[in-house]
Amino acid sequence: MDLRKLKTLIDLVAESDIAELEVTEGESKVRIVKSSAMPQNQMVMMQPQGMQQHYAPQGPSAPPPAPEPIAAVVAEPTGHIVKSPMVGTFYRSSSPGSPAFVDVGSSIKEGETLCIIEAMKLLNEIDSDVAGIVTKILVENGQPVEFGQPLFVIG
Repeated sequence: MDLRKLKTLIDLVAESDIAELEVTEGESKVRIVKSSAMPQNQMVMMQPQGMQQHYAPQGPSAPPPAPEPIAAVVAEPTGHIVKSPMVGTFYRSSSPGSPAFVDVGSSIKEGETLCIIEAMKLLNEIDSDVAGIVTKILVENGQPVEFGQPLFVIG
């Protein structure tokens, strides 16, 4: 098939509402398909998702108000914070039916077991490094914990 005929067929498809054209001439076969409804020379600019444009109104405007300081929603616990020495699963007792090692209000001594953290099928006892009273338990039983995550507050 001649290149001029081919160019003519492409122009015909581009200028019409035809979405697809197939022409057979002897042993030659040509199929022309429009790839989209948009013309190819048209450029479309799209804004990435998650980004928003904000346009200021034209004319004089008051300066934006200064941001007010945000009050802390969660107060920092007072006392000694026992943090997780490893990543694992937090357990308050040695087995599901056993009583918890400590509860809020429990008086503990230095070296006393506070909980168990299971890591890689090993049960690791976490001991208190100070004596005092447990004022807060910051993790639920069976919850995964991260390295350095606060577990207990001892007052």
